[in-house]
Amino acid sequence: MQLIFFLIAYPILIGISLLPHFLLYRIADLMYVILYKLIGYRTKVVRKNLNLSFPEKSQEELKVIERAFYRHLCDIFTEMLKALTVTKKQVLKRYQFNNLEIINQYLRKNRGVVLVCGHYSSWEAMLSIGYHLDGKGYAVYAPLSNKYFERLIIKSRAKHLIHLGSRFNVLKDIEMHQKNNITYIYGLAADQSPKLKPKSYWRSFMGIEVPVFTGAERMARQFDLPIVFADINRTKRGYYSLDISLITDKPKETKVNEITDIFTETLEAQIRKDPSQYFWTHNRFKHMGKKPKLVSQSE
Repeated sequence: MQLIFFLIAYPILIGISLLPHFLLYRIADLMYVILYKLIGYRTKVVRKNLNLSFPEKSQEELKVIERAFYRHLCDIFTEMLKALTVTKKQVLKRYQFNNLEIINQYLRKNRGVVLVCGHYSSWEAMLSIGYHLDGKGYAVYAPLSNKYFERLIIKSRAKHLIHLGSRFNVLKDIEMHQKNNITYIYGLAADQSPKLKPKSYWRSFMGIEVPVFTGAERMARQFDLPIVFADINRTKRGYYSLDISLITDKPKETKVNEITDIFTETLEAQIRKDPSQYFWTHNRFKHMGKKPKLVSQSE
């Protein structure tokens, strides 16, 4: 069944992906009308998230953010399709990286780096970072249920020098890379809502007490890897700028959860600058109010 669905969908997806950007954005405009105006795709979740995150804003202000977010979301959907066939020339033109020397100084010394970002702006903008590195790119991802689509995505990323690694294998992969003196930058979005565990780390995110993901910090501390933040921003439609900043290059000297706190606070500041670029359809506050009375502050 997976193969049949793939064989039906593949030519359609590739056909759309091969369209020039200006036509893809016309499709995005149509998607905006369908998903937002007609269907109301996850509008209840989006409105709940916005109201919780910005209690100081009026409903009119939140509505402006909501509309801008859905336009951005539809652009991201089409850009994800374009990523299947986008060329090196196109990504180098559209995705600008700043301060990459912060990363490359460690890679040249054969020291891997952890790169964290949130589900903000375009994570597809990370697609071309491999062209600028003095090492290899490794993107942590959640495996897809359809193995044929998974192979397609892995192949499309590999042509841009990015290896996709399962989040279930990343720790043993880092260990193997270090044993074999292979230098990677390990990129991941670190703002997911983790499964509730007795030892989950709870803290404020956008003013709401929730469990937060600590995997990036644990990777950095376990393998003594510098950890950096990628501030991704849309400069104009289809064009993105990425600014790299150092969180710490001495992770083992930090307190437990200190790196996670710095990342969360940096991401919050990014979101508040332009809330429309954050991924509000994700039910980030689903565990709100579920914090145990006595909870360990380490995951």
